[in-house]
Amino acid sequence: MPELPASHRLRTGRYGELNRIYLLTTNTVGRKPVFQSFALGRLVVDQLRYAQDEKWAKSLAWVIMPDHFHWLIELQQSSLNQLMQKTKSLSARAVNLSTGRKGSLWQQGYHDRALRREEDLVKLARYVVANPLRAGLVERLGDYPLWDAIWV
Repeated sequence: MPELPASHRLRTGRYGELNRIYLLTTNTVGRKPVFQSFALGRLVVDQLRYAQDEKWAKSLAWVIMPDHFHWLIELQQSSLNQLMQKTKSLSARAVNLSTGRKGSLWQQGYHDRALRREEDLVKLARYVVANPLRAGLVERLGDYPLWDAIWV
């Protein structure tokens, strides 16, 4: 069997279970730091909120980093693939319209990790939103504008 590119291997055997909690991560093409711009990062935030408004997923925590995002969700009325396809497509369209750029914004595929209910979700949410601290982008979490968590 031929070796699949990494983005396609990410999809192999993927199954999204409704009401299950997942940590999702996706990167920009070439890891370009598109979201160093607060305004462009807010366009992605708008899509995360839209996904929740549409009841595709309940957002538990998220952070938009300069070249990727982490999103802790409870899957609702969507599949993982549909959720990420819609979110990435709508956010890419919004960014492209805002900047006049063309082409892909996001790398193909995404990483997902299904969580067990007994895992400490508050601890994981804190880990997610502390990414800017660990990356050295800010000295205090409150100084970074592109994050949210229902517990923090």
